[in-house]
Amino acid sequence: MGALSGFKIIELAGIGPAPMGGMMLADMGAEVIRIERPGAADPKVAEPISGRNKKSVVLDLKQDAGKAALMALIEQADALIDPYRPGVCEKLGFGPDECLARNPKLVFARMTGWGQTGPLAQAAGHDLNYIAITGALHAIGRRGERPVVPLNLVGDFGGGGMLLVTGVMGGLLEAAQSGQGQVIDVAMVDGTAQLMWMMQGFQQLGAWNAEEREANLLDGAAHFYDTYECADGKYVAIGAIEPQFYAELLARAEIIDPQFEAQHDVAQWPDLKEKMAAVLKTKTRDEWDAVMAGSDACFAPVLTMVEAAEYAANTERSVYTSVEGMTHPSPAPRFDRTPSEIRHATRSLGADTISVLQAAGIAEADIQAMLGSGAAATVDE
Repeated sequence: MGALSGFKIIELAGIGPAPMGGMMLADMGAEVIRIERPGAADPKVAEPISGRNKKSVVLDLKQDAGKAALMALIEQADALIDPYRPGVCEKLGFGPDECLARNPKLVFARMTGWGQTGPLAQAAGHDLNYIAITGALHAIGRRGERPVVPLNLVGDFGGGGMLLVTGVMGGLLEAAQSGQGQVIDVAMVDGTAQLMWMMQGFQQLGAWNAEEREANLLDGAAHFYDTYECADGKYVAIGAIEPQFYAELLARAEIIDPQFEAQHDVAQWPDLKEKMAAVLKTKTRDEWDAVMAGSDACFAPVLTMVEAAEYAANTERSVYTSVEGMTHPSPAPRFDRTPSEIRHATRSLGADTISVLQAAGIAEADIQAMLGSGAAATVDE
């Protein structure tokens, strides 16, 4: 029994942060019902990991019968995840006003990039665009070079999916106390701004150069906080900020050059980076790992995704798990009394349509009529 066992969440099918948020809520035990459109890509291909633990229902929300079925599900739900542009749900007839009228305790979470309001609300965009206007993208990269694309981890997932989970859970807790639902505006711009809290604070105190990349303690300028190439062309990550950890790094790397004693002398960082690079080039990545692993040197090998799943520290902690032959990140965070779990892999498109509609109290004759008209669809697994 997961921490959210007993909660029912409707996830309107989208991409990026909404599926991630739904996955995390489902991992924690919530019954997450993903509503797909007819003819959508098979979730086993489109959402092979984030579709785990979810039920797959196919409804044509442009048909009255499909819309009525969705509203029947919403009446029994605790939360709804809306991944569409602002106004789309209203246009289709199941916006917040309609849904909360049918279910006053519903948490209506709206996941977008730019937010529900503002001059960009109706504009198209993706992760890279959203983080660009927060200062995050400008801050990542090497001095004198263009900003580095940080995958879509910052906006979609850190500033999107994680914020969505936080918002839904906060809404559920408040609804349990007040008996009232509410609309939650979850925007990747807002979430990314939250992630930048520390740098924003440092910058305003004069402790962060916001104009230059690779000019600060945590952006690769310091010789003790960066990545380095090893003898085999692979890389290691060094993050020995505190003096005692820095001392451990120097000891294990057998660095005795007195210049390294000036750890926080910014003027010497460029020279010290060159010297550190030369030292770390003398061994392979795995040789350095054998020297440093488990110590307080704040060291880690830079692994590929394939290597990460096989790395001893990860396997011993079960950071990853195999589900039907596919490697998944294990559910997190880890609850000791109500552990999260992967109950089943991603289901085929529409595999749960009939059972979910039946559980919602829709008559069998109506279900069959919907299947016949295309308002609903199912696929046998």
